[in-house]
Amino acid sequence: MENWRLAVLCSHLRPTPASKSSSPVSSSNCGSSSQNGETSSCVFCEIIRGQSPALKIYEDDICLCILDTHPLSHGHSLIIPKSHFSSLEATPPPVVAAMCSKVPFIGNAIMKATGCDSFNLLVNNGAAAGQVIFHTHIHIIPRKARDCLWTSEPAKTDIKAGPRSFAARRQCPGTALVLEQP
Repeated sequence: MENWRLAVLCSHLRPTPASKSSSPVSSSNCGSSSQNGETSSCVFCEIIRGQSPALKIYEDDICLCILDTHPLSHGHSLIIPKSHFSSLEATPPPVVAAMCSKVPFIGNAIMKATGCDSFNLLVNNGAAAGQVIFHTHIHIIPRKARDCLWTSEPAKTDIKAGPRSFAARRQCPGTALVLEQP
């Protein structure tokens, strides 16, 4: 089932002929040290260097897009720069621009592949904001109406009731998106 999902997603992300590499992640210029000289042994650098597995859905000279290994919804993806930058403010504006310029293309392909009609774009920048991997990355999280992904949203069965009680929010499943095979 996962292979089918990845094939559908990749078919929407690769409108041009497939690349020459058959590896799910190719090597790149992400070295063993960051732009500011710090040692960079993060999981994203390992993925970029081809030392850790990942399901690649897009790649160019500047960035790589992979499926999140702990998705909030089916198709949850991460756009990461191929060079190591620990935070958004440490990332040069041209790199941020290159990453952001891919969002419409990748986001539309993800929505088409998952049957969603929306997505959240999210950056957790810094520990207080929930950043866990200190290598700049952008989350693309596919969404459907009333999927209960965030507890501040109305429950599927409580659309007209307005704000929900704490008990109702607790009952909302964290990953309500389900991609069914046609």
